[in-house]
Amino acid sequence: MTALPSLVTLLSLVLSKDADQTAGIAGVTVTPHVVAESMQYRRPRDPGLSAKVQLFVRGPVLPGTFDGKTPAELLKAGEWSWHDMATASKPPAGALTVWTFNGKSARWGTGGRFSLEADGLGKSEVALPPPERWISAVTFLGPPGKPEPDTVIIHIANASDAPLKVGSLRLWLPKERREWQILWPRSQERMETVIPPRDRGFIRLKSDKPLPLGYAAIEVGTDRGTLWEHLRVKREAFDIGGGWVADHLRNEPYLRLLTRLHVNMGQIQGVPGYTDRPDLYNRHPIKLSNRLWPLEEWDTDAWLPKIHAVEFLGEPQYGGGRPVPPQEVFDKLLPYRVSRLPTSLTHSEERVWRHYAGLSDYPHYDAYRVVAPAADAWRQYDRWGGNRISWGAPLETIGDMSRSLRELNRPMPCAVWSQGPHDGWGGGFRVGGRARRSPTPDELRAQALHALSTRVTSLYWFNLSLKSLLKFPDTWEPITRIGREIRMLEPFYLEGDAYRFERLTRDGKPDWDLASIAAPGAAVLFANDLAYQPDPKESVFTFGEPRAASFRFVLPPWLRGAEDVFRVDADGVHDVRWSNDGDAVLIEDRRSRDAIYLATRMKGLRSEVETRRQAALAREKANTVGREELEKLVK
Repeated sequence: MTALPSLVTLLSLVLSKDADQTAGIAGVTVTPHVVAESMQYRRPRDPGLSAKVQLFVRGPVLPGTFDGKTPAELLKAGEWSWHDMATASKPPAGALTVWTFNGKSARWGTGGRFSLEADGLGKSEVALPPPERWISAVTFLGPPGKPEPDTVIIHIANASDAPLKVGSLRLWLPKERREWQILWPRSQERMETVIPPRDRGFIRLKSDKPLPLGYAAIEVGTDRGTLWEHLRVKREAFDIGGGWVADHLRNEPYLRLLTRLHVNMGQIQGVPGYTDRPDLYNRHPIKLSNRLWPLEEWDTDAWLPKIHAVEFLGEPQYGGGRPVPPQEVFDKLLPYRVSRLPTSLTHSEERVWRHYAGLSDYPHYDAYRVVAPAADAWRQYDRWGGNRISWGAPLETIGDMSRSLRELNRPMPCAVWSQGPHDGWGGGFRVGGRARRSPTPDELRAQALHALSTRVTSLYWFNLSLKSLLKFPDTWEPITRIGREIRMLEPFYLEGDAYRFERLTRDGKPDWDLASIAAPGAAVLFANDLAYQPDPKESVFTFGEPRAASFRFVLPPWLRGAEDVFRVDADGVHDVRWSNDGDAVLIEDRRSRDAIYLATRMKGLRSEVETRRQAALAREKANTVGREELEKLVK
């Protein structure tokens, strides 16, 4: 692994000597569509699975027809769901452009091929083979408070039966953001890493100057061909958000509560009395996530560090009764492609969200598992021995949906809306015998942990309005503890990639979900309890007493032979019985609900995690607020 040399300004970019200037297709990246088989729906899914396809094209070439049809014709025929070729311009010799389309019919899925006719290229055949090797996650990191990153970590999956030798890395970047589709090569950097068969690996680059915000192509050279990806350069940070927070941001007691809950992001833009008061805002900064338009007001050096993402389209799969077509979503987000602002999109229905794959820079989903509107059919889940319920759905389907969204949008980072207190779903009437209209503390935590175990890089609570928080004060402590644990583990969420997942059963019944996140310095190991039951009297999910458990977690190649394994929670770090077991660690414990472990070969990691915990505790202590102070704000 080598360091990226000093980056010159975009305007002074020159072609590297080894860049191929011949017009042609440099590479094809195929991301197969997937579905979460566990999900149950009133209407069946369309059985045909397609794929998202990126064509990396060198030289002065313009898109033409695909199997004899234009992109517009393929949209109209229902064969594609969206594409980005309507704004394509012919790049100069030596430059690269990327054409993306998201298939809608199986005709454009893996295993197919199509004829391509393009101005400047002639006619050629393009195959769409099932991927055996791919870039699974790309994360750009940088110093706190700075909008531009200086480091990139690239995780690579090798699903083949042969080792994969990674030998080089090159970034392609625009000279100007307004020419976001025309990319020019940086120099090729040498890499040295080998990824074993059917395993994962990573490479890391660090620059002594910031990487410019905008779109980029990533070219990874291997002994089995070149791997390509196209995505936005955005500095990643784990933000904890809250819905419906704008009404009381002028009031410092409410801000202290949000700060205590470790919330640093909200669905806000400009809030008079808050964002225009530097003294108050700087004491309790909440990052912005809204339309952020016009661009000239928000795409500024002053605001960039305070912005999470552009998010204004609601839930386009519902669209207020009319689903917003994916191409229309692309068109609405298109003006932001020339900016430095990442876009986000709320996905709501796993049954169809593959048609929206790749549309935004930071996709997230919005789905809850108890007493809330839902796209899936809860009574169709035969999860508890024939006991079918209407007030809840299996909590572990949060993880199933998170994995679905991640794989459809890889290598982009994903976020989730997690279910918090909400005053509003159905008032006081009982649903299926349940009186409580928000999750219990156990239900709240379980949903968040299932999502976190899939490697998301931000988590938002719906919702944290003052009215909702006051109605369900028993949710404050679990939200605080989850926030504290996120801050303790934040570097691993950001630097890592989802590694392994396994669903365990006992006597034919669900027992534990085991999942891991592999980061350069440690693996985060999750055990999520599946042996919960619907209480027949209260209509809530209940967990049993701690029980003996034996967890075997396979570790990534660079962490095998772990030197330390310990359990982590909001109360600190804890010793556990563990041993190395070949390419895995074996942990013996007594647990219910959940457990989080860290496996590492680094000395001193325990103290680093504890230091971050103490910082989180200090933040909480400094922002203590009484319920009486808050109640005065709503009277």
